[in-house]
Amino acid sequence: MTWTLQQTRRFARIYKKLHDNLIDEVDAAISTVAEDPDIGDKKKGDLARLWVYKFRCQGQLYLLGYTRDDEIRIVYLEALGSHENFYRDLKR
Repeated sequence: MTWTLQQTRRFARIYKKLHDNLIDEVDAAISTVAEDPDIGDKKKGDLARLWVYKFRCQGQLYLLGYTRDDEIRIVYLEALGSHENFYRDLKR
């Protein structure tokens, strides 16, 4: 059973600016997370609420950050980007 997806404003802004050749790969990663949110890695410390799913696109590692609400089965898409400065930007 798939979970309901909800985009945050930050994620929507990043997604809107993606190139056309990246959108298909990102959509595939999002559907993978929607089917099984446990597939990502749960973070610790300051970002303890965050889960991160890593995937490769065009030879580069991308990270999809999300939070989830287990009671109502919703995945909140928080952030998307390459590994460089990903966690630093999320802490802001």
